[in-house]
Amino acid sequence: MPQIPSRHEVVAVFEALLDGRMTRDEAERWAGQRVADDTQDPNDPAVWKALDQLYGIDLRHGPEQPFLHSRAQVFQWLDQLRNAP
Repeated sequence: MPQIPSRHEVVAVFEALLDGRMTRDEAERWAGQRVADDTQDPNDPAVWKALDQLYGIDLRHGPEQPFLHSRAQVFQWLDQLRNAP
């Protein structure tokens, strides 16, 4: 199983998602691989919260519907991660 990433690594995934270098599906799978191992205890609660957010980033309201989480909300999550204590 992959190790819990650093805050810097999670910020990089959010940035890649927002600037189009990573799809929502890719970001979701990346996060899913990390949250699947519940034996790891992240030292940074903000990282765990951000991984949880990324793990559902590709959800839609329904087939061919908009994403459940807007681009603006994803920007907000990134800001929260950057500014978390």
